[in-house]
Amino acid sequence: MKTALIFFFAVLSEVIATTSLKFSEGFTKLVPSLIVVVGYGLSFYLLSLSLKVMPVGIAYALWSGIGIILTVIAGRMIWQETLDWARVIGIGLILIGILVINLFSKATAH
Repeated sequence: MKTALIFFFAVLSEVIATTSLKFSEGFTKLVPSLIVVVGYGLSFYLLSLSLKVMPVGIAYALWSGIGIILTVIAGRMIWQETLDWARVIGIGLILIGILVINLFSKATAH
C-alpha cells in the first residue's frame, strides 16, 4: 500500500510538472518554471522509491501511461483541447495496456 501511494504521487507530480510546462511559456514565467523543475525532480525521486519493489519496465509503463491519460484530461479541462477519434482510440489502448499490466502481470522486482 505504501508503494502504491508513493507511486501515485510520482505520477501526480509528473502531471503537475508537465501541465506547468505550458504555463511556463518556454520557461519565461518564473513560478510555473519552478513548478516544472520541482515537480519533475519530485516525480523521479518518488518513482525511484517505487522501483525498490516494482520492476522498472512495469513501473515506467504505468507511470508514463497514467501520466499521459491524466495530462490529456488536464489539457481538455484547462485549455479545452479537442479529442478526435485518433486520440480517444490511442488513450483507450494505453488504458487497456495499463489494465493488462495490473491484472495479469506477475513480475516482481529483483
